[in-house]
Amino acid sequence: MLYAILAYHVEAEVMSWTADEDVKLMTGLLAVHDRLNAKKLLGPAARLGATADARTLRGPGAGLVIDGPFAETKEQLLGFYVVNCDSADAALDAARDLRRANPTAVYEIRPIRLYIPGEALPETASGDQG
Repeated sequence: MLYAILAYHVEAEVMSWTADEDVKLMTGLLAVHDRLNAKKLLGPAARLGATADARTLRGPGAGLVIDGPFAETKEQLLGFYVVNCDSADAALDAARDLRRANPTAVYEIRPIRLYIPGEALPETASGDQG
C-alpha cells in the first residue's frame, strides 16, 4: 500500500540554516532513507524548491494563476516521500523515523490513490484510512 509522507516546515527557518546545519540534517535523513530502502519501502522523495517560486492554478475555465503556494500557513510543504508499507501504522512508523532525524518538521501521512494509465503500481487498499 502506498502512503505519502508530506514534510512541512517553517521555510524561513530552513532557509536560515548554514550549509553545515543543512548537511547535518540531510545526513540524518539519508540514514532514514537507507533504512527504508533496505526494506524496499521508499519510493520517490523530493525536496521542493522555494515557495517564492511556486505558482498555484485555481478557479474555473483556464483558471487564475496565483504566485506562491496554495495555502497561507505557518509551515509550508517543503518535500515529500512515497513509502510502500503494509499498513497506516507502518507508514506512521516511517514518518516517526524521519521526524527523529528532523524533529522540527511536521509530517502528514496520507494514503495514495493512483491513477496512471497503462501502469500497474501498488495502491493503498480500498477504504484503508489508517
